[in-house]
Amino acid sequence: MQTLIDHKVGYDDYELHLINTKKFKTNTIALKFSRPIEREDITKRALIPFVLQKGSEKYPTERDLRLELDELYGAKFSITSAKKGENHIITFTLDLANEKFIEGEDELLHKGISFLHEIANNPKLDGDKFDSNIVEKEKETLENKINSIIDEKMQYANMRLIDEMCKDEKFGIRSHGYLEDFDDIDAQSLYDSYQKMITEDQLDIYIVGDLDEEHAKSILESKFQINRNPNASIRRVEPKESSEEKDITEAQKIQQGKLHLGYRTGITYQDEQYPALQVFNGIFGGFPHSKLFLNVREKHSLAYYAASRFESHKGLLFVFSGIAPEKYGQAKDIIMEQHEAIKKGEVSDDELEQTKKTIIHSLKETIDRPRGIINWYYQQVIGGKEMTNQEMVEAIQSVTKEQVIAVSKQVRLDTVYFLTAEDGGAENE
Repeated sequence: MQTLIDHKVGYDDYELHLINTKKFKTNTIALKFSRPIEREDITKRALIPFVLQKGSEKYPTERDLRLELDELYGAKFSITSAKKGENHIITFTLDLANEKFIEGEDELLHKGISFLHEIANNPKLDGDKFDSNIVEKEKETLENKINSIIDEKMQYANMRLIDEMCKDEKFGIRSHGYLEDFDDIDAQSLYDSYQKMITEDQLDIYIVGDLDEEHAKSILESKFQINRNPNASIRRVEPKESSEEKDITEAQKIQQGKLHLGYRTGITYQDEQYPALQVFNGIFGGFPHSKLFLNVREKHSLAYYAASRFESHKGLLFVFSGIAPEKYGQAKDIIMEQHEAIKKGEVSDDELEQTKKTIIHSLKETIDRPRGIINWYYQQVIGGKEMTNQEMVEAIQSVTKEQVIAVSKQVRLDTVYFLTAEDGGAENE
């Protein structure tokens, strides 16, 4: 596996990350704008990507944007928003062919960076604000997205678990925003929020591909000129300890119940125990060979699905299961028994080794994609710890059974959320 190096170049208003690899015949450029998540501006920030993708000063319609991407040899472009830890990230990503492989073309990277600069810095305006028609239309798009989460019960249950578990924490703020904010958002207030993002957010720019690094750096310096005065920085928090266990039951007109459990691990990306947490999660519920899948789903046939995942920057771990509503008590007991089994040392050598191999395979799959490489290295910006992909592989390989057991004893149940049918569930047991 190739060891990938993030060559960083610091400027007053952003940091450039050049990651040189000959694995791809494309170059991928990403702009990542980040700031600590706040309730008062989250819905506007969630809406901004939808509006910016509808046009710019130079490309005033979606059709104009698509035609320009076609001119860039079918380049792929997206703007997304997400939450990492207690930070909100807006990402512009452009995948385009590497000009080295196109005869007679030597300006494609230049054109790609110019395109991103145009979309980010010169949005389509109506006077000194966004186009009101576009804003109102994209509010409907975001509303549909929020409603689709409510309709998708697994996502809904996970959202409600975090609502309850992190009620008084910034992590509890929903990254896609809130419908009740919509009436207060107009073309002017949204443009003001965009201006705050573009000028004040922390900005990290990534270029991944077979690069002449000095050439890429000089293009960016000449083409990416934005009037910025950044004052935001990554928020990192000490993991909160579990308090008294909370049990939340909600009833709806559904057939399959959703039993989701939230744990506090006390471990984040920058901690020495982080590799052992990865292995613990893999043994517990992260993979098809994990204890939750084999025991809750396969052996006892209590769940349609049963799995776990952890949050790298907040010190949380979540268990998801879909169950028959009347099986609540039995399913919860067996989920908790799997955790207890690991705490007691019931981890075979085969489980340990298979889990390590699966984690390493997953990491290799991640860095087999340019966007995966960017996400891998951006996680280090958020987490505050630098580590190459090879160093992470070695850290996973060195995890011992004793370290996994130690992590399991640190993981504590905080909140149980059960979405049940209106005519059945925990109260009927």
